[in-house]
Amino acid sequence: MSKNVKHFEGSRYSVVVALKTICTDHQTHNTKRPNSPVNGSQRRWRKAQDGIITKLDLVGLDLTRECLIDIFSRLSVDQRWIGPMLVCKTWMNVCHDPLFNTIFDLETRFQSFPESINWWNPEFEDKVDSFLRSVVDRSEGCLTEIRVRHCTDRSLSYAAERCPKLEVLWIKSCPNVTDASMTKIASNCPNLKELDMSYSYGISHESLVMLGKNCHNLKILKRNIYPRLDPNMPTIVAPLDYLATYPKHANVEAEVIGRHMPQLKQLEFRYTTLTAKGLALVCEGCLDLEYMDLYGCISLRSEEITRCTSSLMSLREINKPNFMFPMAILRMSKPDHPRYG
Repeated sequence: MSKNVKHFEGSRYSVVVALKTICTDHQTHNTKRPNSPVNGSQRRWRKAQDGIITKLDLVGLDLTRECLIDIFSRLSVDQRWIGPMLVCKTWMNVCHDPLFNTIFDLETRFQSFPESINWWNPEFEDKVDSFLRSVVDRSEGCLTEIRVRHCTDRSLSYAAERCPKLEVLWIKSCPNVTDASMTKIASNCPNLKELDMSYSYGISHESLVMLGKNCHNLKILKRNIYPRLDPNMPTIVAPLDYLATYPKHANVEAEVIGRHMPQLKQLEFRYTTLTAKGLALVCEGCLDLEYMDLYGCISLRSEEITRCTSSLMSLREINKPNFMFPMAILRMSKPDHPRYG
């Protein structure tokens, strides 16, 4: 046991905190009667309450499966993978419980590291795919949320075929996710409520059509692309040839959204080539919109946005483009300009 316990050090503090918060709830089952000796388990409970419990004490607590589930549920996915799963077989089996695999969230993990060009290679994608597939298997069809980057059609199709309860899907910066897997998501995951496919340029308007026809609960759609002209944005870490493939037909996508997604509440379309024509189509079809993010859509004018959105009675907030760009940049950004993009 002691050989494996050392792997737990990385997330020991998190487990201790989680354990300490529920000690009181479980202590009623281990309360010492008057004049009775205090056994080892009770001493460890008291140490947990005092915040001085060690990793060896945790293993020796002889906690029930229900108690371990309660404790480990306070940890993130990566904390469980680098901590409890490596301590002992019992803890590993508990971490494999489908209850722990209803949410697969790597977004916070990606945000905690600087962007790396190494994320854009097949080897890294294989690792993400493998991770996602393993969580899909452990969920036994109960996976409801996926937040990931740099996965591919392989793992996403695998998830679509086995996770009909999926409600939230974030697939940001996934260059090898295409309509092939997204049509499977649309067909097999009718409960989808939130979709973020920002910076995933392999997905076309065809997927939006399928999603609109099949996912009637979809309320949040994010279709942002990388900024190309904003000098205030941080440096983008991505292959230049990939950046050049950004979607150039935002008005077509806007028409699909307006026609097939009338139930939308929130829409993000940052840095797209959207014009007043496309915005009007969205506003005519999605009358329940409460939030819109059009930052970076510099082909739009302020008065055009005001006119198009005037019919949206539920609209509470709109993030408009920066209209203070130098005129040279504005002229260059027009769709018919030879240097556009």
